[in-house]
Amino acid sequence: MKIIAITACPAGVAHTNMAAAALEATAKKMGIQIKVEKQGAMGIENEIKEKEVTEADVLILAVDTAIAKYDRFKDVPTLKVPVAEAVKNPQGLINQALELVQKRLTKES
Repeated sequence: MKIIAITACPAGVAHTNMAAAALEATAKKMGIQIKVEKQGAMGIENEIKEKEVTEADVLILAVDTAIAKYDRFKDVPTLKVPVAEAVKNPQGLINQALELVQKRLTKES
């Protein structure tokens, strides 16, 4: 399972970083591969590359603002939630993303 995620809040500092850290730490504990891109006041940090997009099973958008370069994710199943959700309940969010992937795989079977 490979997850990509973007965190972003209007100010682009505290919640963006807290959400990214929570998702990364939780995914690691769960044994799930994740790459989190942060978008905010400093621009795009840890940018998700094209190869990572094509290999991803699901995209988590934990955002409270519009994100840059969104069109690169058009073919990836996406779960969009407020950035606070990633801070408060990262495991639940990752589980929701896994369920989304499972539902898609079931439909394709």
